[in-house]
Amino acid sequence: MLKSIIAAAALSLAAGSALAQTKTEIVMQYPYPELFTETHKRIAEEFAKVHPEIKVTMRAPYESYEDATQKVLREAVTNQMPDVSFQGLNRIRVLVDKNIPAELGGYIAAEKDFDKQGFHQAMYDIGTAGGKVYALPFAISLPIVYVNLDLVKQAGGDVNNLPKSWDELIALARKIKALGNDTNGVTYAWDITGNWLWQAPVFARGGTMLNADETKVAFDGPEGKFAINMIARLVNEGGMPNLDQPSMRAAFAAGKTGFHITSTSDLNKVTQMTGGKFALKTIPFPDVASPNGRLPAGGNVVLILAKDKAKRDAAWEAVKFWTGAKGAAIMAETTGYMPPNKVANDVYLKDFYVKNPNNYTAVGQLPLLTKWYAFPGDNGLKITDVIKDHLNSIISGARAKEPEAVLADMTADVQKLLPKTTGAAR
Repeated sequence: MLKSIIAAAALSLAAGSALAQTKTEIVMQYPYPELFTETHKRIAEEFAKVHPEIKVTMRAPYESYEDATQKVLREAVTNQMPDVSFQGLNRIRVLVDKNIPAELGGYIAAEKDFDKQGFHQAMYDIGTAGGKVYALPFAISLPIVYVNLDLVKQAGGDVNNLPKSWDELIALARKIKALGNDTNGVTYAWDITGNWLWQAPVFARGGTMLNADETKVAFDGPEGKFAINMIARLVNEGGMPNLDQPSMRAAFAAGKTGFHITSTSDLNKVTQMTGGKFALKTIPFPDVASPNGRLPAGGNVVLILAKDKAKRDAAWEAVKFWTGAKGAAIMAETTGYMPPNKVANDVYLKDFYVKNPNNYTAVGQLPLLTKWYAFPGDNGLKITDVIKDHLNSIISGARAKEPEAVLADMTADVQKLLPKTTGAAR
């Protein structure tokens, strides 16, 4: 009898050991820990409940989208990449050009009733390059306007009829600035990664960054002139201070700024920082021209970088969960981002949006969504730095009085960095 018990125990121990040995570990890495650490922690906990056979290990987060892309490009050479990586929406192209991420078409085709889980064509389009799907969107953002209703009231504005155009916003910002006491009328997060808030006002007027075959700069037309003049007006007329993003956010949260234009992704953080010190409302991005005006989708996508088939298969299960209804709902509840998953929005988050109308502002702009543009060629990342430098010359005040001259210089500098020939825009 004793021998039988010992044998059974040994068999049980062996089975447990075998189970532990068959557990597949995947390494995951994501950017912006200040926005996403709690989010990924909660999703990982839920994923472990339904996939105990897969162990998810988190690497130290990337600092930013640029940091994420640069690290993966370096790690691809030394074969030290994570199995799953979250990257900025506009960084898919540069990684695909280097043949780094796995193509997901086979996995998607093998799924049954995938659409009933909230996955749809628009989700695939966001992660497509060269006609193939390489990524699924995780967190989507659009630019919105954060409004301090208390300052609007003090400046004589109508809180029930907030600005819909840049003219109206700048006029009211001037009145708020005139209140004194170190009050800012407006701040505009122009330095967001990837020239996002340069693309936004250009796209909003129906413009593009380059022409159709990507051989010539196209942002020097009427749409670009509107955008560059608007940014200069924020400085010249709205009295916008020269602050970086964290300082803008802190000033607004402290009740010192009337209008703050930035990503919806900041909403959860800003709401917490305000602590109810003033009435906060969000409104849509101004002056989106009908019918061709669009807004660039910000945020990040998830890619599979694993080369080993077992790890790749396990990574797909994680990608499905993170971008599926449950993961997407957790993401929306813990950040200001929007989930691209239909079931998450229509089922899990229905009551959430009723209770949190500020979160719904960006959701209402979803019909305007377009791709966050990535410049072609080996100089793609350098071009974004060149544009940022030129915009900085306006924000700093150095060239705030000559925005169209800045646009001309920016156009010339970007044109020099474009590939001599390239394919149609992706």
